[in-house]
Amino acid sequence: MINRLDLRGRSLSARELVEALPRAEVRVEDAAERVAPIIAAVRSRGADELRDLAERFDGVRPHHLRVPAAAFESALAGLDPLVREAMEETISRVRAVHRAQRPQGFVVDLAPGAQVRQRWVPVGRVGLYVPGGLAVYPSSVIMNVVAAQEAGVPSLAVASPPQRENDGLPHPTILAACALLGVDEVYAVGGAQAVAMFAYGARGTEEQDGATLCEPVNVVTGPGNVYVAAAKRLVRGVVGIDAEAGTTEIAILADSTAHPDHVAADLISQAEHDPAAASVLVTSSVELAGAVEARLKDRAEGTRHSDRVLQALAGPQSAIVLVDSVEQGIEVVDAYGAEHLEIQTADAAAVAERISNAGAIFVGAYSPVALGDYMAGSNHVLPTGGCAHFASGLGVHSFVKAVQVVEYTEQALGQISSKIVAFANAEDLPAHGEAVQVRF
Repeated sequence: MINRLDLRGRSLSARELVEALPRAEVRVEDAAERVAPIIAAVRSRGADELRDLAERFDGVRPHHLRVPAAAFESALAGLDPLVREAMEETISRVRAVHRAQRPQGFVVDLAPGAQVRQRWVPVGRVGLYVPGGLAVYPSSVIMNVVAAQEAGVPSLAVASPPQRENDGLPHPTILAACALLGVDEVYAVGGAQAVAMFAYGARGTEEQDGATLCEPVNVVTGPGNVYVAAAKRLVRGVVGIDAEAGTTEIAILADSTAHPDHVAADLISQAEHDPAAASVLVTSSVELAGAVEARLKDRAEGTRHSDRVLQALAGPQSAIVLVDSVEQGIEVVDAYGAEHLEIQTADAAAVAERISNAGAIFVGAYSPVALGDYMAGSNHVLPTGGCAHFASGLGVHSFVKAVQVVEYTEQALGQISSKIVAFANAEDLPAHGEAVQVRF
């Protein structure tokens, strides 16, 4: 059902610990070899190539690559009222949290007439990718769009794979979420080709496309499979990206106070995403480990996507990790750097404060990852594969850039001119010093 890794009584270096922990092997390099020709073809052939790729990968050839306005109205009209209410609640909560994320500028006066200011400026245009493989993700529409809107981005475009069941348009629930958010530039384009379209733009090839189907963007964000991650890697530098996000993962740090049903249900909730999803329990309680194993079997076999869940739980990326103590468990989960980390221990809030490496931390028995996936108010687009050691989840900061403004008076520059000249000469760049001296 799930592997066990016993770290009790072992003293491991940081490197040994990282190597010992379960992790999905994501071969972005291999995927990049397959993706590079796709990117080149989209650049050269535009909408024709996007239609060919949709036919090849999605089984449908979209007539409208850009979703027409009537489709949003139809999708919203057909949305289940309870789902609409849930989406609206999620939008409200996510917007409140992201509004608080807006960074503040500053002004520093270093001397009379010597001032440096910093202001935050939103990027001009973003491309937001919403996957559409094994599940439907209107929640990802909300997470991407709200963060960009609260950053003040003036131009937003969304792409999601075309669906055979929806006449070659993205899933109706995706379109309904876009309608609720006021986004009307949406493309029926999936996978690596969507990233290529956003990075380089795409010319239209049929009358309904117009001369230009899609203008290029400045930043591409959103989760996706390994091919989306590979495409992001290849266009990075042409555009900014949020991260090379991989398959989802959950780690749970638990002691004997945790409820095994809660732990098992939470591990399964993330395994449901993908056969390669990672579900990891780190615990100091052998009794809890055994109880969770028993409940995993019953729950996994009874859930709708049991085949997918069972494959994920049995994979090398998932495990129950036994440790001597919560103290050792903190070292383990910090080394793992999970996308989602639950703390189900005594004094969970205090334990959470000691964690440095996690995309998002969920504290206590009533803060499951599923809450963060939808309605906590936090963003669910988070770093995976250990990237939480150096990267943050999606937020307002993903869509803004800092601009420094320098303003010195003649007197302020004169006071330090000789020091600038000395520094320039020390670097053997005398023209730098001369550029200051000429003003005096």
